[in-house]
Amino acid sequence: MRASRAASLRLTDWIVNAVEAYMQSQITAAVIPDGVQFSDLRLARDPDGMVSFDWSVIDRICAASGLSPSLLRDGPEDNAASLIVAWYNAHRAGGGAPDPIAEGLIAEVRIEDEHGGGFSHTPGRA
Repeated sequence: MRASRAASLRLTDWIVNAVEAYMQSQITAAVIPDGVQFSDLRLARDPDGMVSFDWSVIDRICAASGLSPSLLRDGPEDNAASLIVAWYNAHRAGGGAPDPIAEGLIAEVRIEDEHGGGFSHTPGRA
């Protein structure tokens, strides 16, 4: 309670922030197994606008990192997105080839942030 008051947050908001920070630290510490390339993820934009990728690659990363796959499969979609973006940034920093889907998604987020955030609608319900 003292920490939430010091941060001028309601206790529930402080707890949510603390849990999210912990989850992000777990994702940030993820290990990409030897021989796994970003392209193995097969990142794609589906006809309905949704993003898809090969979950078996994520499962391999979770196993190598000691992470529960449910953290990414069943948690907020930001968990999987954070892992993918961090991996892509490391991939590019290491001289990896650009991925047009990843580049497009990062650009979308940047534009949404510049305009005060975005809205997520169920496909077909804009």
